[in-house]
Amino acid sequence: MPQTSLSHNQGLDIEGSRVDGSSHPSKCYDDDGRLKRTGNVWTASSHIITAVIGSGVLSLAWAIAQLGWVAGPAVMLLFSLVTVYTSSFLAESYRAGDPNSGKRNYTYMDAVRSILGGVSVTLCGIFQYLNLIGIVIGYTIAASISMMAIKRSNCFHQSGGKNPCHMSSNPYMIIFGITQIFLSQIPDFDQIWWLSSVAAVMSFTYSIIGLALGIVKVAENGTLMGSLTGISIGTVTETQKIWRTSQALGDIAFAYSFAVVLIEIQDTVKSPPSEAKTMKKATKISIAVTTTFYMLCGCMGYAAFGDAAPGNLLTGFGFYNPYWLIDIANAAIVVHLVGAYQVFAQPIFAFVEKEAAKKWSHTDKEFKIPIPGLSSPYRLNVFRMVWRTLFVILTTVLSMLLPFFNDIVGVIGALGFWPLTVYFPVEMYIAQRKIPKWSSRWICLQVFSGACLVVSVVAAVGSVAGVLLDLKKYKPFQSNY
Repeated sequence: MPQTSLSHNQGLDIEGSRVDGSSHPSKCYDDDGRLKRTGNVWTASSHIITAVIGSGVLSLAWAIAQLGWVAGPAVMLLFSLVTVYTSSFLAESYRAGDPNSGKRNYTYMDAVRSILGGVSVTLCGIFQYLNLIGIVIGYTIAASISMMAIKRSNCFHQSGGKNPCHMSSNPYMIIFGITQIFLSQIPDFDQIWWLSSVAAVMSFTYSIIGLALGIVKVAENGTLMGSLTGISIGTVTETQKIWRTSQALGDIAFAYSFAVVLIEIQDTVKSPPSEAKTMKKATKISIAVTTTFYMLCGCMGYAAFGDAAPGNLLTGFGFYNPYWLIDIANAAIVVHLVGAYQVFAQPIFAFVEKEAAKKWSHTDKEFKIPIPGLSSPYRLNVFRMVWRTLFVILTTVLSMLLPFFNDIVGVIGALGFWPLTVYFPVEMYIAQRKIPKWSSRWICLQVFSGACLVVSVVAAVGSVAGVLLDLKKYKPFQSNY
């Protein structure tokens, strides 16, 4: 799930006001005094597609294998409809009050703060930051497995498939962690203009390779694998079937999770027409595109492998040849996730550093270190260096303790789906529209939210059960593939 670099207004002062103090719109400035937004339906759609299509696509074949040909595509379609529905609520939360002239909310948290306030802000912060931490752990696991897959792919090729090529993912996690320690020290790394473009290219590269390999495998088999009800009892126990089915819901939820960046994407859109109207149209277009793409990738992966569909389509070694193409796909995953880790870690860094500066003023002290070849010196902040390094070490250690990509993706998807994609958008919609309590519309919205909560809980339980089952087979820091 790559995120996009959207902070096109950061050249202004902290309040975002114009130099002349006016807050009226003009040719160069919007009604809030910030630089004129120029985005439209198509730019917003491209941002959403870039944000949605990511490493979540790799586990979709496995998810459909647990659910089968009937429930698999149906559940995926259901998640897409829920996402479109709740995204329309979130789009209306961009402006508090009047949809054309109300006060703008620049981030998800700003919207919750201005519309709901109180304890909702704290709860939103907890869910957001837990979700971000989970994502960076998931990305560390995925990147290390892909690095290892390149090594294993070449090993298989050299031995003619005779050597099982077992190896540990730990050294690759350490390499990834060391890389992130260095990148973490680059101020505003997630706002580098080309990062979003690279993420988009890499995401589509490995997704399309996975799809193409699935099509070729189906053609080679001469038949569509799989069954109407998914993986059969016997291949797995009844209990495992239940847990895996639940976990599949979390994997699919993870593939659609982009609610936390929707308002930031909306903040790039020009008006008139109202930003909400543009965003609703962009969401429908982008979710239609991504759902079609997900259906193709997930269904072709299942059709190729049936019950044996791997948890990660490109590293589970259902595909062995052409080995060089698999290497390219996994290299694309690594490049994408190196940058994506920073995109999701930077909000955590910013939050902790901002809170630390409030309590201890000396934490924001910087030392200027001249670097040959650079026009301006590097600004070293000791607190930033130590805290960010410790954070990367912690996420790397947790990844080494729980190196289960599929299970972790399910946990993250379950953790973020209900609160961030459903609950807060629904509650903000109710507050904005002043829907009376216990009215038929209020009851319908609460039933909808409650049903999504049940799905999230079931997915979370299944994913945690998957982690516990895997821990019985793996010893900490000694995972071998």
